[in-house]
Amino acid sequence: MALETTTSNPWVALLTLSAMEIVLGVDNIVFIAILVAKLPPDKRERIRKLGIGLALIIRIGLLFALSWLMRLTEPLFTVLGEGISGRDLILLGGGLFLVAKSVHEMHSKLEGPDIEGTTQAPSAAAVGSVLAQILALDIVFSLDSVITAVGMASQLWVMVTAMIIAVGVMLIFAGRIGDFVERHPTVKILALSFLLLIGVMLVAEGLGQHINKGYIYFAMAFALVVELLNMRLRKVHKPVHLHAGTEQKVASELGR
Repeated sequence: MALETTTSNPWVALLTLSAMEIVLGVDNIVFIAILVAKLPPDKRERIRKLGIGLALIIRIGLLFALSWLMRLTEPLFTVLGEGISGRDLILLGGGLFLVAKSVHEMHSKLEGPDIEGTTQAPSAAAVGSVLAQILALDIVFSLDSVITAVGMASQLWVMVTAMIIAVGVMLIFAGRIGDFVERHPTVKILALSFLLLIGVMLVAEGLGQHINKGYIYFAMAFALVVELLNMRLRKVHKPVHLHAGTEQKVASELGR
């Protein structure tokens, strides 16, 4: 019933779909923010805008190729009685890539970067690698976005306009979100955890198991709110330093 109400009024559909596309674009923004943080500061904004622009081009291109997109849902082969389609293969590959990338970035963040990497500036090859990774995940995220758009609206202009609005919002806030994530290591770990969850969800989708993305967004939003409260408390309350006599007393009490 809700879907019928949304699709019957194009303006309601535009508003609802724009909001949904903005929410679905959060994972794209976080992924791009983490990747461009490895580039020189003078190249980050250009690559960030290019990556988001590529996402818009891919999504609009998929909308104008709906007949081809629908053929991706047809099973290509069967594994253990489960039909695997082209869309499933794309989601499965993208999910595995996202899981591997998130785990690698977490390891790098917690264990520290390689010694060689700390002295060398990113090269043109590194910039190309970042763009290639952004493009690969843009394709995967775009599938999710376009499928959502097709399910919520029937007019092509509504879907295209909603995506343009969502990408405009992404362009405005992507830099601020990226800088905030980069300044706060704990938030960056949360963001990587979020991408890891999205990767697991994509793998599950590729294997035919549907997981409501709302649960993941709620869990990460709750974790982010808790971390923001912790950050605020750390600014107000400074760590307590024990005096030498107190430290000895605590040590003797623990030694009993």
